[in-house]
Amino acid sequence: EVQLVESGGGSVQAGGSLTLSCEVSGWPVTRWCMAWFRQSSGKEREGVAGIPSAGQISYAEFAKGRFTISRDGAKTTLYLQMNNLQPDDTAMYFCAAARTTYCFIDLPSTFTSWGQGTQVTVS
Repeated sequence: EVQLVESGGGSVQAGGSLTLSCEVSGWPVTRWCMAWFRQSSGKEREGVAGIPSAGQISYAEFAKGRFTISRDGAKTTLYLQMNNLQPDDTAMYFCAAARTTYCFIDLPSTFTSWGQGTQVTVS
């Protein structure tokens, strides 16, 4: 079973930056898709960015140019660098893993493992 633990959330002012981390354990996810999702109050969970084991990284439109997803060489840690944060970015951010070669961040149902989330608040 894959365990995912997020960290790095917090409160920042508009225009600030945060880097989220997700530690992976329990099962090798070298060939899996890893992704970040977010959910704000009253809204559905939405994909932020996905990084496959190989191939092209995908970003939601709102994340392009501001957020960068990456994973370390051992593929045990996933990151999300977020710059120029805005109040609309306020949400709980979740790390997720899918047993797929490619990432479908518009289909949360394809992700079988989820972390507990880390809160990001932008004022």
